[in-house]
Amino acid sequence: MFFPLRDTQPSYSKPIVTALLIVINVLVFLFEFSLDDYSRNAFIAYYGLVPDRFAIVNVLTSMFLHGGWLHILGNMWFLWIFGDNIEDILGHGKFLVFYLVCGAVAAMSQVLLNPFSRVPMVGASGAIAGVMGSYMVKFPHARIETLAFIFVFLTRFDVPAWLMLVYWFATQLFSGVGSIGDTTANAGGTAFFAHIGGFVSGIVLIKVMGTRQPYWRRRDLNW
Repeated sequence: MFFPLRDTQPSYSKPIVTALLIVINVLVFLFEFSLDDYSRNAFIAYYGLVPDRFAIVNVLTSMFLHGGWLHILGNMWFLWIFGDNIEDILGHGKFLVFYLVCGAVAAMSQVLLNPFSRVPMVGASGAIAGVMGSYMVKFPHARIETLAFIFVFLTRFDVPAWLMLVYWFATQLFSGVGSIGDTTANAGGTAFFAHIGGFVSGIVLIKVMGTRQPYWRRRDLNW
């Protein structure tokens, strides 16, 4: 098991939108946590994205819901590590659009591949996967300080960003393909195809939207 601790790529502007997204996600989760079990389940069922009763507004609202403490903490940590650099090269407004579009594409990818599911889809994972895909394209040689659990041993080492992100994408792809035809996969769990759709959309969008100038000063310092 691998977990990123930090990256070596500096930012040249304040990650205002990244921080704001984290604050909103945490506040929504704390509200969820304050509810009793019945109310929490009803809240998630109403604002989560349920493919079998698809509503376009839930594509947006589901991005700001999370299913538990590990879910929210993991997502927000990944957003903090990778989001500031993408916001830096896109600018604040374009980054917000980028994030939301990646999240929408991610959600629709899962809906199209599992249209009859009645399980609410929640989480920012798809949008953050888009951020990770764009980071791989723009900063492939940045170093990621990584915490690794190998059997009973705990160690830290640096890996190139492209290697970590390709590995992450491969695990999502293999897991997603492996879940096809598995009836138990529809009962809940990880929306692998949302991660795949988000990651690919991030790669495409960062090329389509372009980066602000001067970008040469922000390029990967470890090239």
